[in-house]
Amino acid sequence: MQASATSSSVSHDLRLAVADLERVNPWVGLCRFAGIGVVFLTFVGLAWSTQNLVLFAVLSAIAGVPYAFWLICTHDTIHHTLTGWKWFDDLMPRLISYPMLWPYGTYAHLHRLHHAWNGIDLRDPERVQWTKAEYEQAKPWQQWYVRHQWSLDILGGSGFGLIAKTVRNGLRYSPQMPALRQALLTDWLGILAVQSVLMGVAIHQGQLGRYLLFWLVLERVIGAIAQLRDHIEHYGLWHTGKGHQLTQLYACRNLNTPTLVVWLMGGLNDHSMHHAFPNIPFNHLAAAFQRTQTVLQQHQLPALSRGDGYIKETLRLGAQPQLIDS
Repeated sequence: MQASATSSSVSHDLRLAVADLERVNPWVGLCRFAGIGVVFLTFVGLAWSTQNLVLFAVLSAIAGVPYAFWLICTHDTIHHTLTGWKWFDDLMPRLISYPMLWPYGTYAHLHRLHHAWNGIDLRDPERVQWTKAEYEQAKPWQQWYVRHQWSLDILGGSGFGLIAKTVRNGLRYSPQMPALRQALLTDWLGILAVQSVLMGVAIHQGQLGRYLLFWLVLERVIGAIAQLRDHIEHYGLWHTGKGHQLTQLYACRNLNTPTLVVWLMGGLNDHSMHHAFPNIPFNHLAAAFQRTQTVLQQHQLPALSRGDGYIKETLRLGAQPQLIDS
């Protein structure tokens, strides 16, 4: 009873400390979305304006970097914290996701399960870390995969791996969540329509081969960045604490990153804040982190730590495979 009361009082103080940070300024999110989109489209234009196939591939790869961060903006639209305009946050992510075969609507439903189950329920659809029991029962080739999971997922599975994982989980949980069935159907009808138009234009212009190369290069670059983010946010931190909010604070990784990377990632380097307070927009997560540290100190709870950035933490974690004890 005392532990429950303590958890309740901490959660109350945490919510009170950040209550004024939940207001969404649509123009901040719109500027981020539009700015990244303009950079992406600029490199797309440069790529398609050259006849040199090698330069075309290089420029396509460069275009994939802002496209990856453009797609990361769609994470904010799931929570309606990008612009707060429901029509925009529902429509635009689909328009930019479907060209890359990304089933946004399906992912949106699964992501809400992730927020409910992270650190609590091993059915979490975004869990990437295996348990000891799963590893011990796995076949030798699966155990080899677990030992090399980071490099295989980031460089091998990449975008195709994330798409397959999302569709598989969508089918897995659709019996319990009927809305997932509709989301899967809507996504793939939308993807089919968008790809039909794009490939139709490419065929009409006699550029099908270049379009397929362009798409594959984008898939590799975008998928690598997305897989890196997917792994680093929770790997090695599975933790069930006293209450949902405290669990989310300690079951997420926070990272020190340059200001530009913070902006591109939508503040997700402060991942504990996003999980504990999903209604706070990306531009207020850093402030929430500082206020949360103060509240935790007042309640004599461990401070939240920060890692050394996306690249360093990826190299460290990838070299030290870990399993969940549960």
